Amino acid sequence: MDFMNSVLIVGGGGREHAILKALLRSDRALCIYAWPGNPGMAADGCTLVCKQISGWSDLAEWAQHNDVDLTIVGPEIPLVEGIVDIFRAKKLAIFGPTQAAARIEGSKEFSKNLMRKYRIPTAGYTVVTEKKSALDYLAEKGAPIVIKASGLAAGKGAVVCDTVKEAESALADMFDRKVFGAAADSVVLEEKMTGEEASVFVLTDGKSIKVLPVAQDHKRVGDGDTGPNTGGMGAYAPAPVVDARMLARIEREIIMPTLAAMRKEKCPYQGLLYVGVMITRDGPKVVEFNCRFGDPETQAVLPLVRCDWYQVFLACVTGKLERVTWKVKDQACVAVVAASKGYPGAYEKGKVITGVCAAEWSKNNVDVYHAGTALNDKGELVTSGGRVLAVSAWAGTLSGAIACAYAGIKTIRFGGMTYRKDIGAKGLARLTRRNKSRRR
Repeated sequence: MDFMNSVLIVGGGGREHAILKALLRSDRALCIYAWPGNPGMAADGCTLVCKQISGWSDLAEWAQHNDVDLTIVGPEIPLVEGIVDIFRAKKLAIFGPTQAAARIEGSKEFSKNLMRKYRIPTAGYTVVTEKKSALDYLAEKGAPIVIKASGLAAGKGAVVCDTVKEAESALADMFDRKVFGAAADSVVLEEKMTGEEASVFVLTDGKSIKVLPVAQDHKRVGDGDTGPNTGGMGAYAPAPVVDARMLARIEREIIMPTLAAMRKEKCPYQGLLYVGVMITRDGPKVVEFNCRFGDPETQAVLPLVRCDWYQVFLACVTGKLERVTWKVKDQACVAVVAASKGYPGAYEKGKVITGVCAAEWSKNNVDVYHAGTALNDKGELVTSGGRVLAVSAWAGTLSGAIACAYAGIKTIRFGGMTYRKDIGAKGLARLTRRNKSRRR
């Protein structure tokens, strides 16, 4: 019998399901566990950890007891809380940055100050800890302005304010109404950058890097980027706003200086560095850093890369990323999120979901990733979150991938299901403009 490596995936959303499917596509025998996981991951053959886990030390003991070879952390909260340090103390291999390095997402104050110190391009800003200073800065700078809770806020702590009145309301939410809790103990006020955003995923062992296909997320809940911010309503890759020349500039001006800065600050970065960039007239600037794969961008990026993902993740841990080879498919991938009615506000749970198998099994270029799903007492698949699932499809063209993804999502049904109808539209428009200019 061939030797089988064992993997533990920490998390239970669409991102973690995408990581699982990527691992399963590798030509390697794997025994994969997940905590807490989800029904879709279990259906794909992943074993959900059934032991009651009371903390990261408890999970590390479980991993040690079950001879887990590699742990892969999906969400930001475990990383910011120091799960990597806890596992490393037990000599367990774990993919992700240390608690000190995870501050690059856990504290916007830390990341903005890091960029200022090392001259990494980003928006001008100030950091305040009380409302009066924020209002004074607002009176000086005016609007438009972006107001961000410094701490973790489930991807919803950044408020783009086009008027002073909107900014005052956002500050009241943070300081008076405590909408974001302790995440807004420090608040960043920064200039609103003009341009188009993109998500750049960088795998690193601290020195060497591998950059994945650049993605573009759709944060607003409604078509045409309307309505409140969400955790992400869909994504596509590669995003044509970042061509090869622009990507080389992002590596030169942002990625490599950031990794060097983290080493100088004595918190070297290993794992996945998510760089949210704004492509402005002055060049690329950092919108934010995240210390993990983005969601739903992961669901649009991983299907485009062919490699031994176990080897890749382990190489980031062991400092051997330079030795890894992979191939990026000459295709496009689109992920469309199906959400519960009312999201990102209040929503109902327990709605029966149908059509998932029909969507996934109808073609070999479609994945369905579970996020907010559960099984009810009857064993039926039901909704249990705001973002319920994502349908991803890949094809030779972006238009082909979009058509296939929407064909898949239309087979799925649950009460109150909602989704954006324009995922990838910006990319199509840019490609059309590019093609027209080439014909002139």
